[in-house]
Amino acid sequence: MTREGALVLVATPIGNLGDLAPRAVEALKSADVIAAEDTRRTRALLSHAGIPGGHRLVAVHEHNERTRAAELVERIRSGERVAFVTDAGMPGISDPGERLVRVCAEAGMKVEVVPGPSAALAALVVSGLPTSRFVMEGFLPRSGRDRTTRLAEVAAEPRTVVLFEAPNRVAATMADLAAVCGGDRRVVIARELTKLYEEVWRGTLAEAVARVEAHEPRGEHVLVLAGAPPTDAPDDDAIRAAVRGLLGDGVSARDAAAEVATALGVPKRRVYDIAITLRRP
Repeated sequence: MTREGALVLVATPIGNLGDLAPRAVEALKSADVIAAEDTRRTRALLSHAGIPGGHRLVAVHEHNERTRAAELVERIRSGERVAFVTDAGMPGISDPGERLVRVCAEAGMKVEVVPGPSAALAALVVSGLPTSRFVMEGFLPRSGRDRTTRLAEVAAEPRTVVLFEAPNRVAATMADLAAVCGGDRRVVIARELTKLYEEVWRGTLAEAVARVEAHEPRGEHVLVLAGAPPTDAPDDDAIRAAVRGLLGDGVSARDAAAEVATALGVPKRRVYDIAITLRRP
């Protein structure tokens, strides 16, 4: 009887190696192939867990996931079990894995999951902000029109928002969020979760801006932002900040008005009037 192959998504610790689940160890130990975002980090994890077989590792990351997917599908089709891990947490959440799962699913291959640590969920539940409805934004675009548009969407989002950010960009992101959301919006900064210097800070965006200016951000950050108040429409300052960013990217006043109006859920005429005012010398 031919063995049934499968892609097995395996969650790994986000910091504390003690969070590696027994089922995750078994999945990695029994896999024919271990696909890893960073083979060096995964090799160290296997060594810590006493799992032999580092030779079974193949690299699958954002730059080669598309080409590797076809190769792995054929291995699964032949009956092999392929375990997939990223550097930390659940594969596919702001990490490689989404494309690989889609290709396997479309090819009719079995996909399993060994759940476990997730930085996004860990930060959300410890934040103290509403958890019944939330949205995962991951990393914001670094610059340009895409960033401006996404910030405007985040500002208008009524659900709790979870974002990731690198330490060298935390200050800029906090300043941008304060500009579009208003300084009174609640935010939680979760830093180095499950690690020795874990820290969870709660306050307003205005306070967060002052904090990151006074203390150099270190380690990986998860930002949990309170949703927009349902009865509190964006004020002119929020609209002005969103429009100014698009105009600065060379977008016309008309196009900027349409984009911001859609993102913030406000009348296009109101946004256009503000855009025209900003365009005046």
